Amino acid sequence: MSWPRDEAKLERVRAAMADQELDALVVRAPDNVLYLTNFWGMKGYDAVVFPRDDEPVLVCLEASEAEAERMSWTDEVRFFRGYDERDPRPPGLRALDLARQLASEFGQIGLELSLGTQAADRMIGEPTTFTKAWFDAFPEAVDATPLLNTVRALKTEQELERMRLANEIAARAMEHVQERLRPGMRESEVAAMWEGWVHDHGTGFEDRVELARGFSLVWSGPGIKTFTATGSRPIQAHEPTLFEIWVCADGYWCDHTKNLIPGELDERYVELERGLMEVYTYTTSSLSDGASLADLDRETRARLSEMGYPGQPSHPVCHGVGARAHEPPYAHQAGGGTMEAGMVLAIEPGVYWPEGGGLRVEDNFLITETGAEKLSRFPDGIVRCG
Repeated sequence: MSWPRDEAKLERVRAAMADQELDALVVRAPDNVLYLTNFWGMKGYDAVVFPRDDEPVLVCLEASEAEAERMSWTDEVRFFRGYDERDPRPPGLRALDLARQLASEFGQIGLELSLGTQAADRMIGEPTTFTKAWFDAFPEAVDATPLLNTVRALKTEQELERMRLANEIAARAMEHVQERLRPGMRESEVAAMWEGWVHDHGTGFEDRVELARGFSLVWSGPGIKTFTATGSRPIQAHEPTLFEIWVCADGYWCDHTKNLIPGELDERYVELERGLMEVYTYTTSSLSDGASLADLDRETRARLSEMGYPGQPSHPVCHGVGARAHEPPYAHQAGGGTMEAGMVLAIEPGVYWPEGGGLRVEDNFLITETGAEKLSRFPDGIVRCG
């Protein structure tokens, strides 16, 4: 969708570039292209050259000309063809030629040299990643990934507005499933129900979202484990069904874990939910501007250990959310860093039993000067159906 140019965001980037004496950024990760231009490409071949003291230029696949005209904040767009009878090379190399040409007039260039993950393009399932030729084309470039991580960690009002849309779509999809979940349904059937609602109703949502996609992992009862796929296991009547869910709305994300149950909760889960929610409430109530990220991880895990679950969970308990579902900052005891007003953090303590089963709760929280604001209105804990 067309959004007004987010000057607050772009000025923050330029100020950081000045501090590090960078003359221009050359970025190609779809989430960084989106962040700097509002253009969310289809195939991930696109790039942007972003000068510190001049106007940025979008390098764009010719087939996306109409989308670039509608979405992009850049006044100048340089197009390359997906197929060019005069040039038999792959299209990414034509994009590289344009980016290198545009960047040649600047001195110190910043490149995404240490990028660990990237969000997908609008085709989603097959992200286009960097080749060696891309990095070799800028031999004198310095790593701009830390700079981009730092500026992206603090959200502008426009970014928060866009993330609230993703959060609302996720909540409404959960309400849709809450009314329909029944014992004996398959995990994959329920996942398709949730994802289908997001794609159908989230696309065009309130006339403010051009494309919404939902992604889920759904596990029920003994199927609840970390880092496993949705299966065909039946939905349990007396054990929770866990929804690890993400919504991407025009490139901005939310990341939640919600839990539903269609019957009366088994007593061992009553006890587990009570303990885990006490830890979750403690952790989320301690979120504040200036608080230590390392301490958040340390104290959350210590309280889970006091519950009788040392060493859990096996995944991070806190990470940033924005133009990626998982982005810096991360809360690691070996790292440093503090929370800052304007960050959006996913908080996700979890406990998993060796034989299968367990529980996780997760929502996204905006750090403010006085505490934190939960961005999803869907309840945490285990929510009854019907």
